[in-house]
Amino acid sequence: MATDFDERSGVVRCQAPWGCWYQTLEDVVLEIDLPEGTSARNIKCVLEPSRLSVSLSGNCILQVSAGIENRLLRIVLVKSVRQASHCWSALLKGSFVADAWTLDQMQRKLTLERFQTENPGFDFSKAEVSGNYSTGGPDLSPNV
Repeated sequence: MATDFDERSGVVRCQAPWGCWYQTLEDVVLEIDLPEGTSARNIKCVLEPSRLSVSLSGNCILQVSAGIENRLLRIVLVKSVRQASHCWSALLKGSFVADAWTLDQMQRKLTLERFQTENPGFDFSKAEVSGNYSTGGPDLSPNV
């Protein structure tokens, strides 16, 4: 979920056909846009060890703690201890990959969030990070 740091610095969203996804040091958040009049009984979420699927009125809209909030389905995936603080380049391995610019912005934001966590007495929410993150580095997306 959005943190105090996110509220001050903004969130870098990666657009997808069903809505968007973004990440913090600890979480990956999916926000699925819902049509007017959607109720909880119209939504089916299946979470298995290697698959997540979301269906809306019987139609699968995404296959890869949910709740409806103002015509928005928000799914929060908590990064494993091993993945915590790493920037995912895709929502799931090879699916919904962030473009180079968005990935660079995500990496910059997570770097500032990490600085904020390590130095709570300072405000890094409006700081700038120089350098190019989008060249090289391992794909740290989960293997699901």
